[in-house]
Amino acid sequence: MSSFLSVAPCFLVSDVGQTIHWYEENLGFVSFPFPSHEPYVFAIMQRENVEIMLQRLPGYQKPELHSRRDGGVWDAYIRVNGVAEFYEQVRQRVEVLLTLRQQPYGDWEFGIRDPNGYVLVFSELIEADPGS
Repeated sequence: MSSFLSVAPCFLVSDVGQTIHWYEENLGFVSFPFPSHEPYVFAIMQRENVEIMLQRLPGYQKPELHSRRDGGVWDAYIRVNGVAEFYEQVRQRVEVLLTLRQQPYGDWEFGIRDPNGYVLVFSELIEADPGS
């Protein structure tokens, strides 16, 4: 019987090294690039159980899609414990698209844009019933 274990988004970027540095400095990820020296062509970035993979495509520019849909377009939805504390740690260092708020479905969320244009939403279910 098969068992699914995890999923990791894979982002196309023009500069893997710059992206690694941003995620390490601003979001606390550690990185495992390949090859062992720049210019890197691939990397796995990890923070606890969350992984994001990077693939280099020289000259790549991600299309801006966030504004084309009410509620935005997300590239990764990351569940965290302590979302309010994490928001306070990062909000002055990153481009915040959605300030921390409780959504109608109960999750507390905030959204940011990384330097390549990818939108990350951080979420925590703090209160099971938003109507109470």
